[in-house]
Amino acid sequence: MLVGFTVGGVGDITARLIAQKLSEPLGQHVVVENRGGASGAIATERVATSTADGYTLLLMTAAETVIPALRTRLPYKLERDLAPVSLVAIAPFVLVIPQSVPARTVKELIALARSQPGKLSYGSVGAGSTPHLAGELLKSMAGVRIVHVPYKGGGESVIATASGQVDIGFHSATAALPLVEAGKLRALGVTSAKRASFLPSIPTIAESGLPGFDRSSWNGVLAPAGVPRNIIARLNAAIGKVVNTVEMRESFRREGLEPQTNTPEQFAAFIQGELEKNSKLIKSIGLKAE
Repeated sequence: MLVGFTVGGVGDITARLIAQKLSEPLGQHVVVENRGGASGAIATERVATSTADGYTLLLMTAAETVIPALRTRLPYKLERDLAPVSLVAIAPFVLVIPQSVPARTVKELIALARSQPGKLSYGSVGAGSTPHLAGELLKSMAGVRIVHVPYKGGGESVIATASGQVDIGFHSATAALPLVEAGKLRALGVTSAKRASFLPSIPTIAESGLPGFDRSSWNGVLAPAGVPRNIIARLNAAIGKVVNTVEMRESFRREGLEPQTNTPEQFAAFIQGELEKNSKLIKSIGLKAE
């Protein structure tokens, strides 16, 4: 199972959690291999060009559905060269602000941004990242001007928010909650369409002033195109069995992940929707690959 990012990230953690449990229903050891670089494109290409026998899989993240909107020349095409197996988890972000920002709700934050166009800022882990696109979606839907400040990684970004270098942050629950509990950050909402089961007291941004807002990271498993349907079905059933155990669901939630599986057809439709949504947003903000 290839992961397009380095050890320790959400995608890597997800892959390792399910890989260690897949050996029983599949009767095979599942080894996780990290092939980081190019926002996941290196691992995606490796799987897309692998033998279609079901022995090589990709743990894909939301980032891979952003790349096609930024790079017109890729050595693969997601819809053509990969076979969706199952969604595995949704990873909502938490919209947080430092205590110095005088807002208690998303509505108050939007009102503050409207009263001070271009004065507020938000941080992200880089152009084209899910937190960046979450910020741009908020700007677009709320009709506000907020300055984007990219950082080199999640650690730098969350520290910048907690210290007040930026006024808004979209961070993972595992990164944000310790700082919220310490009183350094204030949580205003989660970015998913539904409240997170592990954060039931925090409302969604959609219910807090921006109906329809939905921008989360996610993880899913794909195989090379051409893998026989019966093998895809077997992999799908095995993943569903593993992810939906009480033990695995609790493990996921501790990592800020909402377990969610579906059929190969549903996952294919989900990916297509993500590609279209990302293309539309990236085109509207004029984002180009660096």
